Amino acid sequence: MNPDPSTMSNAETRSILTDRLAAVEERIRAACKRANRARDQVTLVAVTKSASIEAAAMLPELGVKDLGESRPQELWRKAEAIRDVRWHLIGHLQRNKVERTLPLVHLIHSVDSERLLDAVQTEVRRNGQPEMVLLEVNLSREPNKHGFSKEQMFMLDQAVFRARGYAIICGLMTMAAHTDDPEKSRATFAELRQLRDQLRARWSGYGAELIELSMGMTNDFEVAIEEGATLVRIGSALFEGLPSS
Repeated sequence: MNPDPSTMSNAETRSILTDRLAAVEERIRAACKRANRARDQVTLVAVTKSASIEAAAMLPELGVKDLGESRPQELWRKAEAIRDVRWHLIGHLQRNKVERTLPLVHLIHSVDSERLLDAVQTEVRRNGQPEMVLLEVNLSREPNKHGFSKEQMFMLDQAVFRARGYAIICGLMTMAAHTDDPEKSRATFAELRQLRDQLRARWSGYGAELIELSMGMTNDFEVAIEEGATLVRIGSALFEGLPSS
């Protein structure tokens, strides 16, 4: 029987989290081996949106330095409490939250509109600190998801050119449609990799290196690694059933 999160001690939380990190690490290594990739080509971003600050704060002590949040307000709250980590914003960012968010994050995964890309570069131009971003692409074609369509990506040349030197576009992000069968996500991840390769050549003179591919979550990250993911966003495999915010 799993412990009740409301009565779980810090020692119990740490023990469970340690075991889960080891299991996730083993799965990442196995997927890298199948894909003939080096383990250091994949970064685990531990998504802390369901975790308490106390549980999330254990991650850097256990060797995980990349933490992700979906909501800017929750990132602000946890970033104030947990220092010396690399914060990733993986959810939707409204333009009125850009100013407060940018100084706190290592990487924004979810630039999902031309207006947001322009807002980021405008704020960076003002504060003088370049920001690394990924462009989010809705390759599952689900209307409830944010992101550029594949077709829109080929119409962004001028926005990417305007952002050069300010918003450093270092890759793409996507979410596959939720499914109980990870193999059904493979085509989406392969499509993002192929799109990245096309756009890398197209934008090579704009400072958009497009190295990173952020794709894969708890239910499908192994398939994503096999298809070229460099960043995998894993939350429930680590924090499900642990003390929450």
